[in-house]
Amino acid sequence: MNFFEHQDNARRKTGHLVVLFVLAVVFLIALTQLLVVSVMAWLNGVPLQEWQLALHYFSWPNLLKVAAGIGLVVMLASGYKFLQLSSGGKVVAEAMGGRLVNINSDDADERKLLNVVQEMAIASGTPVPPVYLIDEAGINAFAAGYKPADAVIGVTRGCVQQLERDELQGVIAHEFSHIFNGDMRLNIRLIGVLHGILVIGMVGYFILRSVSRTGYRSRSSKNNSALPFLALGAGLMVIGYAGTFFGNWIKAAVSRQREFLADSSAVQFTRNPAGISGALKKIGGFSSGSAIEHPEAQEISHLFFGQAVKPFLSSLMATHPPLQERIKRIDPSWNGRFENASHRAASDVYQQSESVAGFAGTDSRTNSDTVSGFAAGSSAVTASAAKAELLDSIGGTDDKHVDYARKLLATLPDEVLEAASEPYGARALVYCLLLDSDESIREKQWQLLKQNANSVVFSFTRQLCMSFEMSPEYRLPLLELSLPALKQLTADQYERFRKNVVTLMQADARIDLHEWALYRVLLHHLQPPKSKLAELGAIRSLKLVGKACGLLLSAMAQAGADSDESAQQAFSEAAQTLGLQRLQFVRRDEYALADLSRALQLLCRLQPLQKPRLLKALCACVTHDGQIKPVEIELIRAVALNLDCPMPPLVLQ
Repeated sequence: MNFFEHQDNARRKTGHLVVLFVLAVVFLIALTQLLVVSVMAWLNGVPLQEWQLALHYFSWPNLLKVAAGIGLVVMLASGYKFLQLSSGGKVVAEAMGGRLVNINSDDADERKLLNVVQEMAIASGTPVPPVYLIDEAGINAFAAGYKPADAVIGVTRGCVQQLERDELQGVIAHEFSHIFNGDMRLNIRLIGVLHGILVIGMVGYFILRSVSRTGYRSRSSKNNSALPFLALGAGLMVIGYAGTFFGNWIKAAVSRQREFLADSSAVQFTRNPAGISGALKKIGGFSSGSAIEHPEAQEISHLFFGQAVKPFLSSLMATHPPLQERIKRIDPSWNGRFENASHRAASDVYQQSESVAGFAGTDSRTNSDTVSGFAAGSSAVTASAAKAELLDSIGGTDDKHVDYARKLLATLPDEVLEAASEPYGARALVYCLLLDSDESIREKQWQLLKQNANSVVFSFTRQLCMSFEMSPEYRLPLLELSLPALKQLTADQYERFRKNVVTLMQADARIDLHEWALYRVLLHHLQPPKSKLAELGAIRSLKLVGKACGLLLSAMAQAGADSDESAQQAFSEAAQTLGLQRLQFVRRDEYALADLSRALQLLCRLQPLQKPRLLKALCACVTHDGQIKPVEIELIRAVALNLDCPMPPLVLQ
């Protein structure tokens, strides 16, 4: 399956999860009704041996009351948990006691970890996720969030200390696979669903504890009126934990197959099966294994790379397949022996020093070598070679992309890496990316920044712009590197930053499509939606959003065309590729960028299997003239990123 099929499969599994959730609630209602009938019979003196008489206390009105009560409690509890998790993966990482890793960390292990995550993010075309360090000895990691924009990576101290770089890269590639395949959203929903089921047992425990205290205070008066409530509380506890048992079984069944998929994807991404298999072998030979001691680990056990909590009835309730089976699938020749893990010195953060063309500066690592693919100074590459590569690589990566990312990171001047690592420098870096090549416009931009930007950020921007120059096609990777630091801005800082970005784009009295696409990337990843409800209701057909498709294709066709006639020809080819020949071409002066933004937001709601046709049509726009320019590649990658379809950089062998 490709990226879109995996996404659609995860969406359908979410539907299955809803069905199982409803069945579990019905099961809870039936058991609770049985408990209520039993307590009522007991209160009216019906002997246990004459249990048939208890059926007289069953009534449909009572059943409806029980169903309404149980349903309300479960839905409120699940809703509360979903609301708690709505801020994204950082909530999960912080609940586990995770510490956000400082990109300027002096710790060699932490630098190695950050570099591997940055490398994998650039290689796959995704924003760099924040990285949290979990203070646990076990070798483990997780990815959490609803979508790539709010994803985080959590890694245990044992993982970064015990694994070599290639092994750590295999683990991180496994977690990125969960991001691509839609597993994160499914896993977050599992947490909410299971919490709703578990809360019935928590209600029973609360009743039991409250009545026990009351009963203890009234024992001297021989008051037995609390006994029915004790029975009710104990019964609800049993019912709640029975529901949790079946809920955990559902969680385990859903999770195990996704782990096999993520393992195989990690091998595909890195082309190095020894990396992830070596990590699994070390888990088997390490005294702490992949165990997590934190009390919250049980709730999120299905998110982890390895089995975090020893389950009851491990063959039935384990959230992960057996280590031996996972290793054998990756390394069929494995001899069955695990490796002893011991602390090793961190590997060099940068393993290669080859450069990617496109940067000029004073850093000693910079030279003129180019990575395989198009050089930064090249004007275009052939469309036939680029089109298939762009579409086939969506939601994945391979060794050539990883090699590209490694060389890019090794080439970046130290000042750029340091700027991208903290909020002041990240803002300055984004401002630098938006400065115009025309000196008169650039001078106007400097004046606007001096008036509106934070004075420290302004000085930082001046200093940064004097230290290096870059080609336009590297704006997107640098923006992706800056996102973790930009996410640390306060609400006021972010709003001021956003307004300054708009001011810089408008300095030449127009905003071109490339600036707009980068701006949309910023909004998509830094500005949370006003309501999660806005993300509900997937659109099943492109015909339902034909007007939005026509507007986006029109804008894309005109971005790379030399004339109106050429733009209309590119649009017609794209519309035919999309299968919607009746789409109307919209000229530049007939729409505003706000209209384009609304169209893109609507298209984000397309079902996964509808998005490849749209992206194929967008590629048809920019390849109509038989070639594709680096800036056009940047544009289409930025639009794809806004659609939550990460597209790796174009690297042609």
